[in-house]
Amino acid sequence: MLYAAAILIAALAVAHSVLGERCILIRLFRRGDLPRLFGGTEFTQRTLRFAWHITSVTWAGLAALLWQLGRGALTPHATAQIVGITALACGVLPLLFTRGRHLSWVIFFAVGALALCWSGG
Repeated sequence: MLYAAAILIAALAVAHSVLGERCILIRLFRRGDLPRLFGGTEFTQRTLRFAWHITSVTWAGLAALLWQLGRGALTPHATAQIVGITALACGVLPLLFTRGRHLSWVIFFAVGALALCWSGG
């Protein structure tokens, strides 16, 4: 059952990113009334894009937790590793999409590093 749950939430993560990009974000960005942050709408669009996709990355991390739980391998160290990797992956999105201007990547990288250091991996 946990493998099925992991597969379902992983599939949801993929569908959320793909369909959200196609059906919501692209259409939203065509509007002319987005808030102008840092001098224009580019930062707004990039922030909305990473915020959208960060949900999918988090769900992928949840899928990994469920998979490990199903295997009977979800120890505190394995949990910390999955959380650490997920946080690092989340940190990459604002770093790339906003070219580092949205500073959440600093926190995500710190959380990822702390969790991985604690886990020993």
